[in-house]
Amino acid sequence: MAINPKDIFKYVDSMMFVDKNYNIIYTTRFNPHFGSRFGFNENEYTAYNNKRYFELYPNLDHDESAMVQVLQYGKTVIREGQTFSDMTGKVYTTNNITFPIIRFGKVIGAIELSQDITSVGDLECPNKTLPRTYSSQPNKTTSDDISFDSIITKSTGMLEQIRKAKIYAFEDNPTLIYGETGTGKELFVKAMVNSNKTRKGKYIAQNCAAIPETLFDSILFGSVKGAFTGAENRVGLFEMADGGILFLDELNSMPVHLQPKLLRVLQDGKVRPVGSVSEKSVNVKVIAAMNKNPMQLIKDNLLREDLFYRLSSNVIYLTPLRERTEDISLYINYFLNHFNSKCHNHVFKLSPNLRKVLQKYHWPGNVRELRHVIESMVNVSEEATLTTKNLPAYLMELINMGENSIDSMVGLETPAHFGTPLKETLEKVEREHIINALSLSNGNVSRAAEMLCMPRQTLKFRIDKLGIENYK
Repeated sequence: MAINPKDIFKYVDSMMFVDKNYNIIYTTRFNPHFGSRFGFNENEYTAYNNKRYFELYPNLDHDESAMVQVLQYGKTVIREGQTFSDMTGKVYTTNNITFPIIRFGKVIGAIELSQDITSVGDLECPNKTLPRTYSSQPNKTTSDDISFDSIITKSTGMLEQIRKAKIYAFEDNPTLIYGETGTGKELFVKAMVNSNKTRKGKYIAQNCAAIPETLFDSILFGSVKGAFTGAENRVGLFEMADGGILFLDELNSMPVHLQPKLLRVLQDGKVRPVGSVSEKSVNVKVIAAMNKNPMQLIKDNLLREDLFYRLSSNVIYLTPLRERTEDISLYINYFLNHFNSKCHNHVFKLSPNLRKVLQKYHWPGNVRELRHVIESMVNVSEEATLTTKNLPAYLMELINMGENSIDSMVGLETPAHFGTPLKETLEKVEREHIINALSLSNGNVSRAAEMLCMPRQTLKFRIDKLGIENYK
């Protein structure tokens, strides 16, 4: 049954136009309650115009973003029940439909329509749902599809972590997952959530690195109107996740002086909204993730010992890809098939030379970096066989690629060729690249990240990791 295009606005609360470079061209809202519930007025909402999409939503996973998938592949994507926060810390739960704007066969932008389903206050149309007529091209892989069988590995260490995660998924105790960026922490979380049918109905994820320090209290625990300047009655994430699961990503970004409040909730199961004199009981399973070793964080005074001990009953450690090289070929083959099917290309194999280079490279970005390298090569290849010439430029420079010698391309077998250890050389090259990008962008991290073709959060992590200072 066809639906009049005009009727779509009966189901939509807000609309956003984004160009191919993720610049927000125009955004507006149709339902006045959508803005008033979150404490911003029309002027504040239209102020989103001319910002960049990931500047507005800094905690969105770039790899999983519907906007990225639409702009890259030109397909309509529908997401239901997404919970996320914007740059001010405001938290939303929405149903979205994002579809491409195509001109002369090329994607030049995208339109995203959102329906607010946040359970705060009364909705203007509480029972409305997006008409299924518009879901002609749903995203094939959703979070609901992810299970422990989705985790690709033959490493005995990783298989042991999967075994433990299957047990922890059904326990009420909090779970801590730690490992370097790109090792698959969020994949483990989604598998745990989907296996727990009791708590699966309420699942909220929040990247702690995206929360301004002044808003941590109100976002996690809620607030009452008048508690501070601009404060509104807000339900915190713990209350929103009551009876379900709350995933706190990059927990090591939480300020140390606020960690005792989180510890108290984990111990007593009670939250006190900012400005309130009463406490509320909550039943929430917390899964926390860190991208650094917790013992090192304690040593550096970035993590309280008592909070770690509360989380330490259920701990999962994900090893970096360089320590489980037996998995590299598995990922190469998986991502090659995956991107072949998505991009409709006909890359059938990797040259033996290229496979050896990929096998020996140390993958500082872990599985995420390997995924992007394979995607990049498949996208630009015009041949059935990928060779070292298809490698991204940054990777060719990092491994000091030669034309014929595998050892000179990878450098792992011949450190004397460089005169310094490979890790030190790579870090020096990476540091120079980042400093140059920051200089060209006048210290703007978002623009520098775009120049380096990486998510802003990844670049910020590398800046801190490499000790780059005074770039603003």
